[in-house]
Amino acid sequence: MMMAYGLLQLTLLYTDGQLKDVTLSRFFREVVHSWRETCPFPGQGLPQRDQSLVPVHEEPSYTIPGTPGIVQHEILNNRRHVLTKDIAGSVKLWEITRGAVVEDYGQVSFEEKKEELFEMVSIPAWFTVDTRLGNLSVHLDTPQCFSAEMYSADLGIIGKPEDDKVNLARETLKGLLAHWLTKRKQRFGSLSVANGEVSSGKDISARSISHSRTEVDGNAENDSMVYPPFEFSTVSPPSIITEGSQGGPWRKKITDLDGTEDEKDFPWWCLDCVLNNRLPPRENARCSFYLQACEGSAVQILTQGKLSAPRILRIHKVINYVVEKMVLDKPTESVNSDGTFAPGLPGGQSQHSAVGGDGSFRSGLKPWQKLKPSIEILCNNQVLAPDMSLATVRAYIWKKPEDLALNYRVVQGR
Repeated sequence: MMMAYGLLQLTLLYTDGQLKDVTLSRFFREVVHSWRETCPFPGQGLPQRDQSLVPVHEEPSYTIPGTPGIVQHEILNNRRHVLTKDIAGSVKLWEITRGAVVEDYGQVSFEEKKEELFEMVSIPAWFTVDTRLGNLSVHLDTPQCFSAEMYSADLGIIGKPEDDKVNLARETLKGLLAHWLTKRKQRFGSLSVANGEVSSGKDISARSISHSRTEVDGNAENDSMVYPPFEFSTVSPPSIITEGSQGGPWRKKITDLDGTEDEKDFPWWCLDCVLNNRLPPRENARCSFYLQACEGSAVQILTQGKLSAPRILRIHKVINYVVEKMVLDKPTESVNSDGTFAPGLPGGQSQHSAVGGDGSFRSGLKPWQKLKPSIEILCNNQVLAPDMSLATVRAYIWKKPEDLALNYRVVQGR
């Protein structure tokens, strides 16, 4: 499935019989180059103009302005923004989840702007981009597109619990198909949509099961609500280019979808996601790590062995976990799926499911003391910022294939 943004400007400039393609997009440069190679005319590939001929018009009668084609792009580390440079030298910042330009920097250095926008964050690649046609084309493919999640607080979503995990691809698909879902609801009635049913629902379920095991996204509301970070413009809407089960690809602006489209024209995984909240299994959604006291520290916590938490878990949650474990009256002896130790790891080690489904640590329900010790979390002897995620720590601080190793210590005088 692909989203496409922007228009392409094509300018043909002749000078002394030679075609100057400096204003063409890379796509058309390739076409012109290929034509020159196979052109029947000798020499320069284009026939020389008869100098005795005088043009009827020296200037064009009318010019249709277009958007300068994009010739360079870079996906930023936050996996929501793409930096582009067009043929006019203008550098812009696109927000993929809204299909809009959020910053126009003008004619500045692309490389310097890219360095300026660098963020030390690690988020899985959930889409790919190409600009071969001079516009921004975003490709979503299952199951990779469902690998990226963020907390609602990091997306600035108001009215949603800050620890709720938001799947970027799912919400983007909801935003893209919001118009279609509204028209479909009007056509089929609100009852079928509220129940997550589709006219060919059995067919979708059968196809999804035959392709891959699916799981229900428990954090997703079963409705078509679109949050602000995923609202697409209806004034300059992107186009959806996809290929359904019936064969050839088709293209439509998202505002042209009227609800009469055959559901088989959409990828089964797309409909399963937006209508039934079902997502394919996601790989590497969790991060295993060890949490131990710094060398020489007399402070110990109750949990031993390997811990496991979502990749997006913030270090401040680990700090809270350490504090809570330090103030518990009684040790937790064993645990399983409801928040306790899970047996069966090699070497006699235990693995503790450190967090619940909402991303918060399950280490007990006792209220924290009013006076809590100040805790620092370290990795490779480097103090970690509370807003860093486990994935970021692993990618930029730990930098090893082995399980992440974290240390904690009490900071005096705070």
